[in-house]
Amino acid sequence: SAPTPAAAPAAPPPVVAAAPSAPHFDPLTGKPAYDLQCRKCHGVIGVPPKVIQAKFPKIRAFDAEFFGKRTDDSVVTVLMNGNGEAMKSFKEKLSRAEMGAVAAYIRTLGQKP
Repeated sequence: SAPTPAAAPAAPPPVVAAAPSAPHFDPLTGKPAYDLQCRKCHGVIGVPPKVIQAKFPKIRAFDAEFFGKRTDDSVVTVLMNGNGEAMKSFKEKLSRAEMGAVAAYIRTLGQKP
């Protein structure tokens, strides 16, 4: 009798290119821009001072609840365009990369207890 042919090896899975991901920004590179442009209203640790909170009651603290509803991209969008209320656009003061770094930095504030 004839020998049975060996099974052909399985074809390797197709190579799929990874989707491009958003750039990763180092939070520490966002701190200087935050300190210069944002700290006055949003506070040293992301909690607005009481005097600012009284003047702008809708201002939010950068806490876990804030980031539970926002992505870094949405924060960059607000920095780029303002929010239509008291916060103005920062597109003349910060580059898009600086805005991304600020978004990464303020996210670290929301992780602190």
